[in-house]
Amino acid sequence: MIYENRIKKKLTQEQLAEKVDISWRHLQRLEYNEDRTTVKTLKKLIKVLEIPDNEILEYLKK
Repeated sequence: MIYENRIKKKLTQEQLAEKVDISWRHLQRLEYNEDRTTVKTLKKLIKVLEIPDNEILEYLKK
């Protein structure tokens, strides 16, 4: 979900990580579902990437 939406927004991992105030390495792990994050960071990602509610729900079910 994060990777696909980041690509749609034409952002690099470094650009997105800077916008949500996390390291690009942490973002990379999130994109590959290798790590979890806080609700605060997830909210920032959703806002910056403008992720639709239905995608968020599907992501959270996993």
